[in-house]
Amino acid sequence: MPIETKVPAQIPSSLDAWVRLLDGIRVPVPKESHDRVLAAINDNRRSLRDIAELMQDSPSLVLCVMREANHPNHASQAEPAESLEVALNRLGLSRTLQLMGRLPSIPGDDIPPVLRQFLLISQHATQQANGLFASRLARLWQEIHWGSLLFLSPLWALALAYPKLLDTWELRVIHKGEEASEVEHALFGVRIMELCRAVATHWRLPEWVTQGYRLLLEEREQLAQVLNIAREPDDLSKQHRLDEEPGLRRWFNQPANTVLLANGLALSAQVGWDNPHLLRWQLLTAMYLQTTLDDVQQQVHQQAAASARHHARHALFHPAEALIWPWQQRRPHPDMLTPPPPPAQDLARWRTLCGDLLAQPSPFTNTVHLATQAREALLACGMQRVLLLLLDKPNDCLRVQQSAGLPREASGLTLALGQSKLLQKLLSKAAQLRLTPDNHAQFSALLPAPLRALFPSEHLLLRSLAVNDQVLMLAIADQGGKPLADVSVQAFGKTAQCIERALASFANRNA
Repeated sequence: MPIETKVPAQIPSSLDAWVRLLDGIRVPVPKESHDRVLAAINDNRRSLRDIAELMQDSPSLVLCVMREANHPNHASQAEPAESLEVALNRLGLSRTLQLMGRLPSIPGDDIPPVLRQFLLISQHATQQANGLFASRLARLWQEIHWGSLLFLSPLWALALAYPKLLDTWELRVIHKGEEASEVEHALFGVRIMELCRAVATHWRLPEWVTQGYRLLLEEREQLAQVLNIAREPDDLSKQHRLDEEPGLRRWFNQPANTVLLANGLALSAQVGWDNPHLLRWQLLTAMYLQTTLDDVQQQVHQQAAASARHHARHALFHPAEALIWPWQQRRPHPDMLTPPPPPAQDLARWRTLCGDLLAQPSPFTNTVHLATQAREALLACGMQRVLLLLLDKPNDCLRVQQSAGLPREASGLTLALGQSKLLQKLLSKAAQLRLTPDNHAQFSALLPAPLRALFPSEHLLLRSLAVNDQVLMLAIADQGGKPLADVSVQAFGKTAQCIERALASFANRNA
């Protein structure tokens, strides 16, 4: 069954709207897991425990079953089911079979990559929870296990609905260090933790899940106090300070906190093993377990390796990979990596297109024809988003002639020159401007708002194209927001020269 992800183009901006949207998202189940579980349900020799164990390989399937069992229409008890076995008992095999028939099921490798990455993080968190806490709190292992697995499940639905939003959040908050509250309000209209708690509450997920979000949102002061104690270099001093505040000690030692600790460890390990966020969670975990930081770090690394053996998948990043890297090395965001040079066939096509632009007499019937060839040449030299604007001198504006890699509305864009001194300067004579992280703040503010919205990038090329010292066209291009490859920047400049000669040849032909 295909994935059904009909989401509105307009991103929700309120908590209620987000909850309604994500509640309707059907997170896909890997076909391999779906088929194994279906066969087990149809095998009368299999027990509910056998079926539950098979379901564990698919976090999205666990979520679907838990949501269904805890839905007001099905839950006969007031309390939500805290484990998968309880959920299966509530539903019964018949209703579970019906549910399986409704679920979208596709090959695991076809599940969108952002969603697969979050599922992997949840599996890693579960491994950390089981290895660090479940053996010490054996009677509560199910609450620890399922709470840890489902803690990030609201983000699974979000990753399926708007994967680019989460990707942008990671780039700006984790890798560029922007203020999380500002980025989240700009991207989502609400804080992510508030959204996760609202969705988890609506889905009636296990209490330990919502309790973790409540701690992050409403009990941050206590968390800061505990972290301050955890930073004490002497273990005996830590114990004395906790003994002096029994209320804080009881609050911190709640078993439900294991779910948050495990997910904090798994999430922060995605960035790098030496990052300060991970150190905070390791310090808290060491104090919770009443052991040393060195011991906890060793255990966490062991659990990461164990998780990788069971959960690592092709094309997904698992923190265990970084255990063999230099200690200070971080995992870069894909948008921070310079794209590889264009393949040989693209460069061959680029040379052919540039040859057509330089042909004499001009082979182009109109400026649209010429601009189309120019756009294709820019794409062939490695650009991923391209905008070509033609000067409309009588109306003192720029009008889009061709675009690629941009939303459909970009084709109807008109920019008034009087509203941007930067555009005025670029159109006064032929010139090229390259935006980089060093000058982005200086020049980005001078760009018209529609251009900033189309190119939310710190790496951008703008070039005005002139004939006889009269600017006729403006070319804007980037490589999808990633750092620009030197070979593509050089090819962009040569392409611009070819376009200028094509414009001159076209103008002379029509003179």
